[in-house]
Amino acid sequence: MKTYHLTRTQFLPISQAEAWDFFSSPRNLSVITPAHMNFEILSISGGEKMFSGQVIKYKVNVLPYIRTGWITKITDVQEPDYFIDTQLSGPFALWHHKHIYKSVPGGIEMIDELDYAIPLGPLGQIAKWLFVGQHVNAIFEYRNKVLQTYFQKKS
Repeated sequence: MKTYHLTRTQFLPISQAEAWDFFSSPRNLSVITPAHMNFEILSISGGEKMFSGQVIKYKVNVLPYIRTGWITKITDVQEPDYFIDTQLSGPFALWHHKHIYKSVPGGIEMIDELDYAIPLGPLGQIAKWLFVGQHVNAIFEYRNKVLQTYFQKKS
């Protein structure tokens, strides 16, 4: 199974505490997910406050007219520095996403470290080359723009 790595870094003009309050709430995923993905949370185990072991179930359009379930487990939480979510089931063969928040002068540096793999062997490799890689990058580009606007208005 071929694994791909993506690292994205973004400066936001907010405190680490503000970042943690926003990003540790699973409900805010809908704010930072493109509308065409039709993101819908089905359940959040253990309440709204994030904790290690929390399971989040949702549905999302991975492609136009292709809707799938996705189950994510929060595998590690170090408030307010980082948390890790891992796909238990969903469209990827592997999804391991570390969300890091570092205090820097004037705000925070938000770092996303994502390791992912696509199912279906050689067909998955072709899909990655044709559209999956671009789709994953586009999601993070969208988040970057939305977060920049969202937190500029708040500051």
